[in-house]
Amino acid sequence: MPEKQNINIIWFTNNLRIKDNESLVKIQQENLPFLAVYVFDSDFYQERQFGFRKIGKFRTQFLLETVLDLEKNLEQIGVPFIKKFGKTAEIFQEIGEHFEIETIFCQEEWTRDEIRLQKKVETFLPTTGWSKSYSQLMLLPDFVFHQIEKTPIQFTTFRQKIEKHITVREEFNSFKIEKNPNIESKIKSDEIHLKLLGFEDFEKHPSSAFPFSGGETEVLKRLNAYFFEHQNLGTYKETRNGMIGLDYSSKFSAWLANGSLSPVSVYHEIKKYEAEFGSNDSTYWLVFELLWREFFKYVSMQHRDEIFQIRGILGKTYHYDADENIVQRWIHGKTDSDFINANMNEIRETGFMSNRGRQNVASYFCKILNQDWRIGAAYFEETLIDYDVHSNYGNWMYVAGVGNDPRNRTFNPEKQAEQYDNDFQYRNLWLQ
Repeated sequence: MPEKQNINIIWFTNNLRIKDNESLVKIQQENLPFLAVYVFDSDFYQERQFGFRKIGKFRTQFLLETVLDLEKNLEQIGVPFIKKFGKTAEIFQEIGEHFEIETIFCQEEWTRDEIRLQKKVETFLPTTGWSKSYSQLMLLPDFVFHQIEKTPIQFTTFRQKIEKHITVREEFNSFKIEKNPNIESKIKSDEIHLKLLGFEDFEKHPSSAFPFSGGETEVLKRLNAYFFEHQNLGTYKETRNGMIGLDYSSKFSAWLANGSLSPVSVYHEIKKYEAEFGSNDSTYWLVFELLWREFFKYVSMQHRDEIFQIRGILGKTYHYDADENIVQRWIHGKTDSDFINANMNEIRETGFMSNRGRQNVASYFCKILNQDWRIGAAYFEETLIDYDVHSNYGNWMYVAGVGNDPRNRTFNPEKQAEQYDNDFQYRNLWLQ
């Protein structure tokens, strides 16, 4: 039997880009040939929580578009890539039958599902080394924990301490390499389509505020259009509470969530915009929003599985009723509030909802309907195109009063509708 070739692997998960990808640059600097791998994990597509899938059709379609775009971009720089459907650990074991895998390069993770998956792979490949990068973060832990000993409960404390000396690393630059045809020829990519992943093909809703496709190519066009072609960044603070249309907010969240866009790249593009057009409250406010995203990542890093527990990170008693009929009425836009119903129709039909809408429907679910906040979080996890574990569970805990908001407020949907939809334009759109 011929001796197996030694290789490294870059395992793509939620870092689906070639621009500013630390793992990609690190593996390119090694002397060994390497293979890039993405796995559509079959267990993940079957899994349920509170009756909901871990991923629904909207995010699945967006993810599939993203991986196909990554495949094209890797091809252009000579990186061999395979995409597979199946159990992740078994696919790594299959690769291990053809090659001697020295090191797996991947993203550093600290949340439940992601850690569990990495441990399964480690079990199948006990002698393989690991090189992990904090590529989902804008601010590296060394910098953050130099400013603060531990993540504070309140965002304001975090922001004030970080902002004073904010340091964002430079972007990593991948480069073109000589393609090695021997590696890809031993293991073939699978043909991946929606039906294989458990969904029927569907058309995007014509009124969606997020009609975009997945992938790094698309988001770099979006970023350039939003910042430099239309200079929408300059009015972001005034428009960010909008609810209809493409440009009331940056809409970067879905690409940030699956890592086809780097928060570091966004930060540096904001700085370029400020150098060209000047800084104002709006350019600051997008950095402010990136800091919120960062804050929830550091909250989850500190509290780990507490973010999934009913008592949250505060360990507070959370009283709720368990009524499936009430949950279904909320999901299907059949509550007593037309403003809540319009928002719930939008997310159900498009997989997207404004930040203003999310705060309102979550508050309504937790404080007025008195349901288990984790059920609402699980529904968002399935349905949202831009689901991110840290922000999703961080925000739901926050609204439920078991997270990072000590004030424990309740949104009044009638007042919110009067303030943000006083002409009924949004409700008329989604209550037809």
